[in-house]
Amino acid sequence: MIAYSSRSVRVSLLALSGALAMAPAMIPTIAAAQDAPLVRPGAPGQASTALSADQAIEVAQAGYSPADVKFMSDMIHHHYQAVEMVALVGDRTNNDDVVALASRIRASQDDEIAFMQGWLKDRGQPAPDPAAHAAMGHAAMDHGSHHGTAGAASTMEGMASPEQMAALAAASGVEFDRQFLTLMIAHHNGAITMVDHLLDQSGTAYDPVLFNFTTDVTTEQQAEIDAMVGVLAGLSSDPRTGLSAGFADAGMSAANMVLVRELRKPAGFFDPGNPSNLPPAIPAEGEDAEPSYGKRGSHLSFANTDMAFRDDLMIAGNYHGFNIYRIGTDGVPSLVSSVVCPGGQGDVSVVGDTLIMSVEQRSARVDCGLQGIDGDVSADRMLGLRIFDISNPALPRQTGIVQNCRGSHTHSVVSGPDKDGKIIVYVSGTGRVRDEKELKGCVAGLPGDENSALFSIDVVEIPVADPSKARIVDSPRVFADEASGEIAGLWRGGNHGDGTQETNRTDQCHDITVFPSLNLAAGACSGNGIILDISDPLKPKRIDAVTDKGFAYWHSATFNNRGDKVVFTDEWGGGMRPRCRVFDPKDWGADAVYDIKDGKLTYRSHYKLPAAQGEKENCVAHNGSIVPVPGRDIFAQAWYQGGLSIMDFTDSANPVEIAHFDRGALSDEHQILGGYWSTYFYKGYIYGTEIVRGIDVLKLEPSEFLTQNEIDAAALAQEVNGTFNPQQQFPVSWPEDPVVALAYVDQLRRGGVDAGLLDPLAAALTGMKAGSGSKAEVKTAAAPLDAASVDAAQAWRKDALIEMVGRLTA
Repeated sequence: MIAYSSRSVRVSLLALSGALAMAPAMIPTIAAAQDAPLVRPGAPGQASTALSADQAIEVAQAGYSPADVKFMSDMIHHHYQAVEMVALVGDRTNNDDVVALASRIRASQDDEIAFMQGWLKDRGQPAPDPAAHAAMGHAAMDHGSHHGTAGAASTMEGMASPEQMAALAAASGVEFDRQFLTLMIAHHNGAITMVDHLLDQSGTAYDPVLFNFTTDVTTEQQAEIDAMVGVLAGLSSDPRTGLSAGFADAGMSAANMVLVRELRKPAGFFDPGNPSNLPPAIPAEGEDAEPSYGKRGSHLSFANTDMAFRDDLMIAGNYHGFNIYRIGTDGVPSLVSSVVCPGGQGDVSVVGDTLIMSVEQRSARVDCGLQGIDGDVSADRMLGLRIFDISNPALPRQTGIVQNCRGSHTHSVVSGPDKDGKIIVYVSGTGRVRDEKELKGCVAGLPGDENSALFSIDVVEIPVADPSKARIVDSPRVFADEASGEIAGLWRGGNHGDGTQETNRTDQCHDITVFPSLNLAAGACSGNGIILDISDPLKPKRIDAVTDKGFAYWHSATFNNRGDKVVFTDEWGGGMRPRCRVFDPKDWGADAVYDIKDGKLTYRSHYKLPAAQGEKENCVAHNGSIVPVPGRDIFAQAWYQGGLSIMDFTDSANPVEIAHFDRGALSDEHQILGGYWSTYFYKGYIYGTEIVRGIDVLKLEPSEFLTQNEIDAAALAQEVNGTFNPQQQFPVSWPEDPVVALAYVDQLRRGGVDAGLLDPLAAALTGMKAGSGSKAEVKTAAAPLDAASVDAAQAWRKDALIEMVGRLTA
């Protein structure tokens, strides 16, 4: 079916009316007189009104709509705020680039204000005087958020608030430049959004003069935005801003960490003719023709995805299958086997010798075939979980599958093997519902349809002895309204008001991270963050749910080591788009840190990558893990092409970055989906699956934020059963080792505890670490600290240190 835009229809109608005007003989003669009444009905219950013929066609004759008039009136005030901002530039900065931009903006805004006033006056409409309006309190009016409202019909997008204008007026120097450019970029983007809202309405901008003006506004505002973005990026001192692009030779920036090794993808998992996934080239038609490229992004057939670890094995998922590596004593993985089994998403978990993989692409086949599937209904299609035996890592075998209605985007190992030898897994499907002809019971339905395959998760049982008998045992309605039982009981979609995100409806979970020792799970579920009681793993029950005005799509969840905090991430833009640019909001596409008490979530803060990224770098919060430093909450967060950021959220209200690693974009000409899918800490190293390039191995280095003792203590952390799965968390433990005690000493020192209490203990512990100290010396050195009172914020660390000393000296 061919779709025609409303603009095309207008042109067609104009052409038709012109043709009819040129051929009057073709039109039958109609009597001019009309005796039948012309009536305009009132609202329900109100009387109808008689109209004259002139009144009846008044709107059509005018050539403009009420929406056009409102747009022009609002845009005058909108433009005038830019003039007000520019007026502040003169005595607050000496940056020549900012002064030049301000002069350009002032000229364009003045000209456009004059045009809009003239357009309104020519049509007998009132033309606002924005200066008079400002004098009467315009500056005190809140016309909307500077972030704009995705999808809303607000006509005053991008306006700075009175508080922002006051802060701008109070700033000077580089701080003024930064605020001015940030506000003006948002302001200009708001004008473009206002144009888009106008053109989305039926019957608007029929007047060709107005239509041309809207085109000019968009073009002019975008040109000024591009110029301001360049100047604003130049104000940043962060080394990550502006790194050079390249597949194998991109610029790199590291702070308080080092890249140990880069591993390129193994053979069979990349296109050797296009390893960097560039868009397809279009052959040039002439000898001197410039090269061109297709507009569609490259496919994800070879994208690296998630990882799982068991002892010295690392399994790296991929849309094309998975790769098994053995980790050496130097932390560097070596390839053991590559398994080609296409189907995306390819997220993996491991339980003993059982490997579980998520499958979501509709081209996936039961037999792992490469030929895909063409039909809408096929017995060969595989959507759900694949199960493999990796007892021989060099030759994995597929031993079972679980078919479901929406595929498996991710999955979570909840428990097992239990006494009956069964593993329990939660499956989160985000794909469209399969045809019921292909899989019985798969009904899409509406929110009120109790048979709908939406609004649920799947609980899967896998018998380890015979995975071929794995099956779905329940599909609980974890989003249901507690009072009514309606299955669509949480966020219904839409935005949360002016200046907020357009958020997806909650009919799915993207990630569910389980914390079995506390019988809790945290779900990042599209439009909500939720907490589940999983004391009965087969019957998860929702006990709390929250929303976030800045979140577009609740993507993942990670607990801290004690399970009393959770970090949720927002995948604004779906991971495909640049969302860490200098003008992007700091609370969109970010982490949100929540405290957990008695199963309830309490919002504490947002954290976003502090370094601006470019237009060619897809960047938003994605998958990460806890760095198990005893006594602290530290998170290794992947940001796609924003790289890796290490966040300390020990103070959950004030998270800070303590280390980073980043590369430049894959290309400075094309936007390619790339960067880190996941970054996970395991046995002293951080492993990152680079979507396009391969796998990185990184290691933290000591800094003002992190001591060598803390880094060494994290490396000693012991995973339950020697296993790390992305969406299954157990509290790690630390062995009785002097370095763990020294890590607490370093933290107390950083927290301001008297050095006289700490130095003797540090010396005794260092001696014990070297093999020259004694238990008695450590015990004696710890006694004064044990008896001392310390600041309440450090008291629990002191207690943890004394406990460790007790274990060391027992």
